[in-house]
Amino acid sequence: EVQLVESGGGGVQAGGSLRLACAVSGFTFDDYAIGWFRQASGKEREAVACIRRSDGNTFYATSVLGRFTISRDNAKNTVYLQMNSLKSEDTAVYFCAAGLAACDNSVSAPEYNHWGQGTQVTVSS
Repeated sequence: EVQLVESGGGGVQAGGSLRLACAVSGFTFDDYAIGWFRQASGKEREAVACIRRSDGNTFYATSVLGRFTISRDNAKNTVYLQMNSLKSEDTAVYFCAAGLAACDNSVSAPEYNHWGQGTQVTVSS
């Protein structure tokens, strides 16, 4: 059974940091792109970052470039999203997802067919 389990969300003041983790199981970790997406209240889900081991690709949304870093620990089958200099507009539910999908500026949520349950990130100003 494919499972993705996020952790690390919570509340933080603007300018602070959080690290999200996504533990994956049930599929060959190396073959898949792993992405982080977020959905703020009343808004559509958007791609934040992704990483794909097969070609070393990473992608960051313009809004998080320079503040967020995605990484993966293959031994632990875990992908991390380090979020620094958080802003109130980063407040959202963050999801990790896996797919045999693109990981570049064409990254698209429908291409990712396995999803975690989401973790809330709230940034207060």
